[in-house]
Amino acid sequence: MRGFGKHGGGRQRRGRNLLRPSLLLLMHEGPAHGYDLMERLKDFGISGIDPSMIYRALRDMEDDGLVTSVWDEKETQGPPRRVYSLSGIGDEALKTYLEDLRRIRDRINNLIDQYDNHMRDSKGDVHK
Repeated sequence: MRGFGKHGGGRQRRGRNLLRPSLLLLMHEGPAHGYDLMERLKDFGISGIDPSMIYRALRDMEDDGLVTSVWDEKETQGPPRRVYSLSGIGDEALKTYLEDLRRIRDRINNLIDQYDNHMRDSKGDVHK
């Protein structure tokens, strides 16, 4: 079954599907460096993703006008780093993502409820 077993890659694929809305939400909370965003993604259960994938997503979102970035030369002890911020378009995109995720959650809850009702009514018997 796809997504299960050692070759399915299900967990990492799910993390990628939530990467953009998660990054947008983090930037909604305030501007942040890429590394900070990467660390905070763990709060959403997104970890183990190659950092280049996160930076690619940030660049793509910037190209799409969802985020902006500036070089921070003052707040760093090392070389300058980019600080990413949510744009107005990004705020609208975040709202759209959340509407879609709510619809998906409702569909998932319906599926789970149907399963639970079936299992309760059939006392867990398997049907062939």
